[in-house]
Amino acid sequence: MDKLRQTGDILADTVITQLNEQYGIASIREMFAWLNTSEPTSKYEVVNQFIADNSFMPDFADEQQMQQGMSFFLKNQDKIGIMLACLSLPYCYAGADGAKVLAMSQRIQTDTLKRLEETGEFIQTVTEPKNWQNKQAIHKILKVRLMHAAIRFFTEYHGQWDTEWGKPVNQEDMAGTNGAFSYIVIRGMRKTADIPSDGDAEAYLHLWNVISVIMGVDKVLIPNNLREAFVLDKVIAKRQFRASVEGQALTKALLNTLEKFVENPLLKSFPAAQMRYLMGDEVADILGLPSVTFEKKLIPFIPTSLMFSQATAPK
Repeated sequence: MDKLRQTGDILADTVITQLNEQYGIASIREMFAWLNTSEPTSKYEVVNQFIADNSFMPDFADEQQMQQGMSFFLKNQDKIGIMLACLSLPYCYAGADGAKVLAMSQRIQTDTLKRLEETGEFIQTVTEPKNWQNKQAIHKILKVRLMHAAIRFFTEYHGQWDTEWGKPVNQEDMAGTNGAFSYIVIRGMRKTADIPSDGDAEAYLHLWNVISVIMGVDKVLIPNNLREAFVLDKVIAKRQFRASVEGQALTKALLNTLEKFVENPLLKSFPAAQMRYLMGDEVADILGLPSVTFEKKLIPFIPTSLMFSQATAPK
């Protein structure tokens, strides 16, 4: 894990290096802006070539499992939306060193709602079956992969990064994010009355494993099943979870945004209470969440349209 923490993504990082060497740093900023658009091609051939060369499915991808995972999402998108906002995202902030990258970008603290919308838009894209058929899902994932590479470059370029923290957006942190969006969602749902079947849970994990490999995560960090996902999560949490100024600031920004959806002023503590219940006291304390009690069931308070504006459940 120490080696993987010092490892980025050589294929995507090479694209950034080539852009810088051939066109200068302004080209990376221009590419970064393009990544946030729906435009299919970049003005830089090296970028287009990267997407063309990597637009294929991992050899372990099982279409039936992926379809089941997507169906599970579409049937439970309201609950999963809550899990993402109140569990997956803040869970990532508990990784002290990884949180430093997010804090340095300032986007999450200053434009949290936009970050939630972007996360929802990404998930909506990769959970729509037709987007895998026309490769829109793969292209979307590869754009995020290039975005990670650009973040690695800029974080190190500005000279504020300590190598003791690992490489920015490294393999360990990417694997942890994969777990937060897959296994941790399942674990959170299992704490509620809406317990997924073993088949649906494994299928959802498989879908995210496919996404993660396309995203550039090393296969050695891909769990073959929920039991392996449990072990990997424990390993990463033991190594990385501790209190940090950055993690607590990110959590506070997220919490402030979620509280705006609670109309009754007497229930403003509800988002924090739900986070604490879903994550457990140990992680909640790391993130500086207030000590509030919570009824042990999932109560959607975030409108599904916030993150999944066009998603529809299968008939």
